[in-house]
Amino acid sequence: MKKKVLALLLSSAMTAALLAGCGSDNSAAGDSNVTTDSAADNTAAADQTQDTAENQTETDSNDGAADGQVYNIGICQLIEHDALDAATQGFEDALVDLLGEESVNFYFQNAQGEQTNCATICTTFVSDGVDLILANATAPLQAAAAATNEIPILGTSITDYATALDISDWTGATGTNVSGTSDLAPLEEQEAMLLELFPDVQKVGILYCSAEANSKYQADVIAACLEADGIEYQEFTVADSNDIQAVATSACEYSDVIYIPTDNTMAAATEAVNNVCLPAGVPVIAGEEGICSGCGVATLSISYYDIGYTAGEMAYDILVNGADVSTMDVQFAPQVTKEYNETIANELGVTIPDDYVVIAE
Repeated sequence: MKKKVLALLLSSAMTAALLAGCGSDNSAAGDSNVTTDSAADNTAAADQTQDTAENQTETDSNDGAADGQVYNIGICQLIEHDALDAATQGFEDALVDLLGEESVNFYFQNAQGEQTNCATICTTFVSDGVDLILANATAPLQAAAAATNEIPILGTSITDYATALDISDWTGATGTNVSGTSDLAPLEEQEAMLLELFPDVQKVGILYCSAEANSKYQADVIAACLEADGIEYQEFTVADSNDIQAVATSACEYSDVIYIPTDNTMAAATEAVNNVCLPAGVPVIAGEEGICSGCGVATLSISYYDIGYTAGEMAYDILVNGADVSTMDVQFAPQVTKEYNETIANELGVTIPDDYVVIAE
């Protein structure tokens, strides 16, 4: 769905420079765009003023927003890859469906995998007074929570909010200005999938980025499941994408099977992982579809589009109905699907049961 997205009205030239420095990338957000050229800003400001006036005189066809109300949404996405892109798209689609495209502006920023960029982006959103922030992945959520305790924040593609926000007495809601949707698939069932496909496995390597707290959470759960089933395991961690080839090589030397949780660093570098694991003949069980499509044999995956869409519905409830974000329980994907990578499965000679679905290429 093509959206009419207006350029962000920046409060000062310095604010514009900050956003430009973070490297705007609009690939995940359809037509969402932030323009930092001064002439473009002036044109965008005039366009937004004109559109606001038009909105005040027109009736919203969706009856989603009050007459003339236009909501400004800041979106900070950690990095570009299929899963996060789908979550952002689902979020935008939900709000356009519920509000109408003339009643919502999306200001999308790609942090390019850098925590410091997340902080800069979220601080800028706060200074510009957006109505709500979508934090797509854990690092943006942490940055947004540090930037404001007043503007509502919704996360998506977050595995465990208690871990991400360091909440010890988790009840389902954060009690703060943060809520959202989780990408946590049933980890015990993922471990069971691994054993179903590879019943003779003796050693499992758990490969993830140590800088991602939610990846560590998943690794710990999978490790406990493997230990309970008497399977030997070892964790192999990378600090960033530069370590992947060397660490993946070590993991292949140790492992019969490798497990990769939902991990943004790995999701953005599946080709590098596959270039090591496939020639070594070591199959990968992945935490989500995007990783599996790049380097895995199978996954028990959620739909990232669906959790993004649910986050959009939550945003509507907050913006239009006045819902209290602090009391909103974190929402989970309604279903999971057994999926497999037909190409890699065939190359490795892995027999896939009939109840698995082929991941579309």
